[in-house]
Amino acid sequence: MRVDQISAGMSAEHSKTVTDADVVLFAGITGDFNPVHVDAEAAARSMFGGRIAHGILSAGLISAVIAMKLPGPGTIYLSQSLRFTKPVRIGDTVTARVEVAEVLAAKKRVRLLTVCRNQNGETVLDGEAMVMVPDG
Repeated sequence: MRVDQISAGMSAEHSKTVTDADVVLFAGITGDFNPVHVDAEAAARSMFGGRIAHGILSAGLISAVIAMKLPGPGTIYLSQSLRFTKPVRIGDTVTARVEVAEVLAAKKRVRLLTVCRNQNGETVLDGEAMVMVPDG
């Protein structure tokens, strides 16, 4: 999508149910084996009372929306702020949503509001992204 095709208020979403395999594979890819993610016994003793997914795994779903839907293929991620507000548990369905907040046409940049919610509609992550839109 070209920058002249994008306007404030446009939005797109992507949903995924987080599985045990997702968490284990993410730990292997990143090297983040924090016990709250991979050790059921240790996680049960934590403030979360059980295993949770890596926060950045949910943030990755935002990347999928940006890369595949809005603005779409060829988009370059420039920055992302994140605030994690609730844990994501294995079995939760996370919906990542991006909404265009501002179009900076001269620079081919778009500022996006970003949020992830669980299956109960609870916000688990929010923030903002800045992206560069390709030339079409």
